[in-house]
Amino acid sequence: MLCFLLLIAWTADSQNNLNKIDRVVIDAGHGGEDPGALGKHSREKDIVLAIALKTGEYIEKNLPDVKVIYTRTTDRFIELYKRAHIANESHADLYISIHCNSSPKSAPFGAETYVMGLHKSENNLEVAKLENAAILLESDYTANYEGFDPNSDEAYIVFNMYQNLFLEQSLGMAVHVQDQFRERVGRHDRGVKQAGFLVLYRTTMPGVLIETGFLSNAAEESYLMSEEGQVYLASAIYRAFRDYKNEVEGKIDGQPTSGGKTVAANPPVQTPREEPVKKQDASPTPTPGPAKNSSASKEPIPSASGESISFCVQVHTSPKKIPLNSKLFAGLQNVREYYHGGLYKYTSGNESSFEEASRLCKTIRSKGFNDAFVVAFQGETRIDVEKARQLAKPAP
Repeated sequence: MLCFLLLIAWTADSQNNLNKIDRVVIDAGHGGEDPGALGKHSREKDIVLAIALKTGEYIEKNLPDVKVIYTRTTDRFIELYKRAHIANESHADLYISIHCNSSPKSAPFGAETYVMGLHKSENNLEVAKLENAAILLESDYTANYEGFDPNSDEAYIVFNMYQNLFLEQSLGMAVHVQDQFRERVGRHDRGVKQAGFLVLYRTTMPGVLIETGFLSNAAEESYLMSEEGQVYLASAIYRAFRDYKNEVEGKIDGQPTSGGKTVAANPPVQTPREEPVKKQDASPTPTPGPAKNSSASKEPIPSASGESISFCVQVHTSPKKIPLNSKLFAGLQNVREYYHGGLYKYTSGNESSFEEASRLCKTIRSKGFNDAFVVAFQGETRIDVEKARQLAKPAP
């Protein structure tokens, strides 16, 4: 079953271009007679197409060296094997498939990103079944997929035999996506997961399948349907792609530096605001606070628990350690480092109020750090900014 899929070759052309990311395929899931997941007021196919087109627009505008290939730009049905064929024929360096989730219950919420692999939970399997069920709308799916039955648990055993040559790269992109959703858009982080998706199984490059949220959850459906929500999600996917590209190509922030001021090789995405969107769901899990300090800092204020509350401006994220005296941070005060999600993150300042940190953030952006945003800590633990603002209020 599906034995021909195991013969996919990692061609010499792809090997020669492993360190160059200049072609990306953006796949808006479902389409045409396949509406995908249904909310009370929406259809998955419409929402993901809007997000996909916005994502591609951001990439084309800000990364002009990258060619964007779409599997669809209108409301039409594209078979799963044809989506993979488009990516393979275009010799793409990355495949991004965008979807919305659904659940029989209205409670589940949040975003998650999948890479190709064997499911490790029943929930992951059910998500894969839901997305793979699109092949049932194809006229000759039994021949196109060698008898694969997307509704059969046993059919997914075949993925045990699959060795994903691009698992590490795919996981890297997936981590960037979830980091952006959690830290910059304020979405609930459901994590990076593995499952057997046919569309990823057939592609010959790193790939991710992004579930942007649950249409079965009324609050998330409203967010996913909104122009603001789609803009934030698309810009987050763009930034994740940008960071992945820079990481693979061995760049620091994708930008040269001069005298401490970042010289923008590409203009920043223009979104309504740079701070994370106010959360409509649970706060992210607390993360370790700054571990190192390059200079003296202000005295933060204590919270009711006795732990100090401080506000900093995050200026950079990197897969590798960067010296705090690097020219990259020239002109910044109180540069500190903390580690989370496999990445090193760098902040500047140590303010006692959100307002002070916001003013500092504007100053830092004027120095060329266009993606700077405010973060908060309780003691050494990273916490939600809104929670920190409440804790920092003086007692009545």
